[in-house]
Amino acid sequence: MLLPVLLRLIDERSIAFRAAIASAPSLDVQVPTCPEWTLLDLVRHLGKVHRFWAAAVAAGPADAAPAATAAAGAPAAPREREALLAWSAESTEQLLSALRESGPDRGCWTWWGGSQSPQTSGAVARHQVQEVSVHTYDAQNTVGAQQPLPDEAALDGVDEFLSTCCAGTDAWPHEPAAVEYHATEGRSWRLSLSADGGRTTRLPTPGTMPAAAAGEDPDAADASARGTAGELVLALYGRIPVDSLKLDGDRRLFDLLLAWDPDE
Repeated sequence: MLLPVLLRLIDERSIAFRAAIASAPSLDVQVPTCPEWTLLDLVRHLGKVHRFWAAAVAAGPADAAPAATAAAGAPAAPREREALLAWSAESTEQLLSALRESGPDRGCWTWWGGSQSPQTSGAVARHQVQEVSVHTYDAQNTVGAQQPLPDEAALDGVDEFLSTCCAGTDAWPHEPAAVEYHATEGRSWRLSLSADGGRTTRLPTPGTMPAAAAGEDPDAADASARGTAGELVLALYGRIPVDSLKLDGDRRLFDLLLAWDPDE
């Protein structure tokens, strides 16, 4: 996905996020999908995330995350709603400005160094689309006005999650397995897990596989999940139960994946 599209999605989702916050009866309402947080906590979290990644992108290639002192002097997130929303908008603009200035290919520190996703500003933008899309769902769900994730964000979101959060060199601590995710919009992915780590691949769209390739990779997946791309993303992030998807095969694998922290 091109950087201008990613920036547009970050901006649009951030606006929708603040609209949900503005409509809430109180900032002290608990967020059901993040039960340890109130809406105030959620806004502060997302704003800090935007400011952190703005600093990381602006710093360029680095071996470590931006120091906490990088945010020194930045205004603290206020509690009063109007001021908080202005602080949130400023946080988003800091991120967007840093990404615009860097372009898509500039290197920068990321926490996913060993994954299939590159350590670039474009990959940061791609991940931040998912960050703000999922937290917008959190906010909308809290005020009873949840909407489906935008198709562009959702379809890229499945691939981005698998590539960034699951695929890499960290050993899968269970029996080798292959898990497939099928979006009803027509895209599918396979996540292969073993002691060598995880690897995600896009599966051919049904009817497009060349005849010569039809016999390749004949092994069936150990488990599969089917739903809209938005439902798949929300399940991957633990926002909706995996059982709300159409599951086939070894259901236990989805629980193991949700509990797996490759960085541990």
